[in-house]
Amino acid sequence: MNDTEKDNKSGEDSEALEEEEVDPRIQGELEKLNQSTDNINRWETELEDSRQKFRAVLVEATVKLDEQVKKIGKAVEDSKPYWEARRAARQAQVEAQRATQEYQRAIEILRAAKETIALAEERLLEEDSRQFDSAWQEMLNHATQRVMEAEQSRTRTEIEHRETAAKYNTAISHMRQLEKKLKRTINKSRPYFELKAKYYLQLEQLKRRVDERQDKLTQAKAEYRTALRNLETISDEIHARRRLSAMGPRGRGVGAEDDGTATDDISNFKMESDGISST
Repeated sequence: MNDTEKDNKSGEDSEALEEEEVDPRIQGELEKLNQSTDNINRWETELEDSRQKFRAVLVEATVKLDEQVKKIGKAVEDSKPYWEARRAARQAQVEAQRATQEYQRAIEILRAAKETIALAEERLLEEDSRQFDSAWQEMLNHATQRVMEAEQSRTRTEIEHRETAAKYNTAISHMRQLEKKLKRTINKSRPYFELKAKYYLQLEQLKRRVDERQDKLTQAKAEYRTALRNLETISDEIHARRRLSAMGPRGRGVGAEDDGTATDDISNFKMESDGISST
C-alpha cells in the first residue's frame, strides 16, 4: 500500500471514531453528577447554617440561665429534686399511655382472631361431613395460631400496662410529696426552670434540623460517588469495545497503534469538586 492509500485509511479511521455515537448513559450520569454536586453544596450550606443557629441558641441559653441563677439564688438548687421528679413523672406518664395503647390493640387483635375461628368452624359444620374442605381447614388452623399469638401478646402487654401504671402512680406520689415540702422554693425557682424548658425544646428542634441536613448531605455524597463509579464503568466498557474493534479482521501495522488522541474517550476527564467541602 502506498503513502496515499495509507493516508486515506488513516483519515477514514479518524472519521469513524469521530462519528461514533456517544454512549447515552454518559450524559445521564453526568447530569446525576451535576445534580448531586448542587445538592452537596446546598446541604453543606444549610448544615453549617443550622449548626451556627444551634450554637447561638445554646450560648444564649447559657447566658440567660446563668442570669436567672444569680437572680434567684439558692432556690434553684434546693428545688431541683421536685423538678427532676416532675420530669420523671411526665416520662412515666408517656410510657404508661403507650403501654395502654398496646394493650388495647392486643385485645382487638385477639377479638378479631376469635371471630375468624368462629366463622371457620361454622362453615365446616355446614359442609357435608363426608366432604373435606381443605381451604377452610387451613384457614381454621391459621386462625387458631393467630389466637394463640394474640393471647400471648395480650398477656405480655397487660403485664407491661400494669407495671407502667404502677410506676406512674409512684412517680406522681413522689412529685406531690416534694411539691408540698418545697412549695416556697419551687415558686421562687419556677422562672428558671420554665426558661430552661423553653430553651430545651428550641434546641431539640434545632438539633433535629441539623441531623436532617447531615443525613441529606450524606445521601447526596453517596449519589455523587455512585455517579462517578458508573462513569468509570461506562468508560471501561468503551475502552474494551474499542480494543475489540481495533483487533478486528483488518490488521494494523507496527507503529499504527491508537494513541487515543482522535477519540472522545472520557478516561482523562478530571472531575472537579465544584466547591465541595473537604470537611
